[in-house]
This record gives sequence, structure tokens and C-alpha cells, in this order.
Amino acid sequence: MAEEDGVKHMMIASLAAAALAGCAATGSAPASPAAAAAMTCKAEPAQYHIGHDATQAMGTAILKDSGARTLRWGPPNSAWTMDYREDRVNVRYDEAMKITDITCG
Repeated sequence: MAEEDGVKHMMIASLAAAALAGCAATGSAPASPAAAAAMTCKAEPAQYHIGHDATQAMGTAILKDSGARTLRWGPPNSAWTMDYREDRVNVRYDEAMKITDITCG
């Protein structure tokens, strides 16, 4: 019986060690500051898209003009998270599918 308890404890310890190993750092280097800066959103150059139709082509143009990596559409009367990402451009539009606001974050 004592031997079975020892085996159980060994198995539990092994499983715990394996689970913790998944939390270990991989050693990969963080993105270089130059790479991160290259994808920083700037909403000002994209402001002239306000009033245009909210289409996939317009979203592509806004991404290009803003320098952002990702685009987040904001449908009418919707809520979204307040997390700030400097590589994201936010585009809100109204019920008529017209762009009403372009911001970064």
C-alpha cells in the first residue's frame, strides 16, 4: 500500500512538473522596436475616408493610409473593448454603412 502511495505521489509530481513546463519562456527575442514602430497607427492620414462607404476595399485603403497592422470595424450601436493597441485602426460606421469615425487603438 505504501508503495502505491509513493507511485501516486510520483505521478502527481510528474504531471505538475509537465504542466509548469508549459509556462516556461521559449527564449525567443521580442520584436525589435523598429519593427513595432513601423506598424504604429496614425489616424490623421486616413481621416478623408470619413463619409465614404464602409467596404472591404475602403478598409484596405484605411489600413494602408494609417500604417496600422490590423483594422477593427465598429458597427452602429455596438460596444467594443477598451484595450489599446497602437498597431490597430478603429473604423466606426452608421446604419447607412457610412464611415463616421477613424481612430487608433
